[in-house]
Amino acid sequence: MATDRRSLLQGLAALLLPLPAFGVTAEPRFIASRRTADGHRATVFDIQGDILASHDLPGRGHGAAVSPTGQAVLFARRPGRLALAVSARDGSEIARIRPPADRHFYGHGFFSEDGRRLYATENDFGAARGVLGIYDAANDFTRIGEIDTGGTGPHETLLLPDGAHAVIANGGIETHPDWPRRKLNLPAMQPSLTTIELATGQVVHRAEPPPELRSLSIRHVTLAGNDVWFACQDERPDIGPRPLLGVYPPGGTIKWIADSADPDLRGYLGSIAASRDGTRIAASSPRGGRAVIWSAASGRRIETRAIADVCGAVPARDGFLFSDGQGRIWRDGLLAAQLPCAWDNHIYPIRA
Repeated sequence: MATDRRSLLQGLAALLLPLPAFGVTAEPRFIASRRTADGHRATVFDIQGDILASHDLPGRGHGAAVSPTGQAVLFARRPGRLALAVSARDGSEIARIRPPADRHFYGHGFFSEDGRRLYATENDFGAARGVLGIYDAANDFTRIGEIDTGGTGPHETLLLPDGAHAVIANGGIETHPDWPRRKLNLPAMQPSLTTIELATGQVVHRAEPPPELRSLSIRHVTLAGNDVWFACQDERPDIGPRPLLGVYPPGGTIKWIADSADPDLRGYLGSIAASRDGTRIAASSPRGGRAVIWSAASGRRIETRAIADVCGAVPARDGFLFSDGQGRIWRDGLLAAQLPCAWDNHIYPIRA
C-alpha cells in the first residue's frame, strides 16, 4: 500500500501543470459579489471595471465556482445556507442551492472538468468535521453525496489539473451556526492541507504546520506550476509576526515563505492568486491594507501596494486585479474604476 500511494503521489505531482488561462476572448471578464446601498449582487465586469451584468443575491456573498459550461455559483458568507447558480455571461439566475439542514457552506467550491458536478466545502457542525458536498449541476444541483475533507473548517478548495484530485485548505477551526462568529477550539486547532482522490474520497496525503505554527489557519489556495500556494490567518497574532504564506507540492512538504512574516500584514492574508504564467504570487491583507506580490521561484517580495481594505485578487493579462471595500478595482497598481459599492472578498475569472 505504501508503495502504491507513493507512486500515486509521484504521478499526481507530474500532472500538476499550470492551469489554462481563463478567458480566451479579447477582453477578460470576471465575477464577484458586491454590496450596494440597496442589497447584494453577483456582478460580472471587465478588466476596466465596467459592469457587464448583475443579479440580486439574497445576502452577502463570499467566493464562487466557475464552470467550463458557462455557469457560476456564488456562495454565501460563512455560515451560509444558500448558494446561487447564475449565468456567467448575463448574470441570470439558474438555480438556488441549499445544503442539508445539518450542514452549511464555507464559502468556496469548484466544478468538475466537464461541469457536471459541483463540489462545495461544508461544515458537518454536529460532528465538527469538514465535508465536500457533491451536487449534480445537470439535475438542478441536486445534492448526491459528500466526501470527508480530512480536517475541520475547510475553506477554499481546488481541483487539480489531473481532474481526479482536489486540494483542500482545512482551516482547523471548529464553528457552529448557533454561534456564527465564535471559534470553539482555538487551543486545539489543527489546520491542514489535504489531497483527496475524488472518485474514492480517500485522503492520499496530508500536510500540517509544525506545532509552533498551529495557530495559522490555512484558508485560501492557488496553483502555480507544480505547486499549491496557500494563505493563512493567524489566530495568535500576539505572539509576533510569523509567516502567513507557504507553498505545498501535493504529496510533499510545506515550505514557509519567510518574507511573509511582516507585521504590516497584521497576521492576516485574504485572497491569494497566481499570475497566468505561474511566476508570481499575489495576496491581499485587508487588515493591513496591503497587496503583496512575491516571486514564485525565490519566495522574495517583488512589490507591496498600499490599498485600504483590499481583499479580492485575480490574475489579469500580465498582472493582477485587486478589489477593495470602497468599490475600487485596481489594475497593475493603478485605479481602474470606482463604484458606489463594497466589493466582497474574492474575484474569479470567467471562462469564455
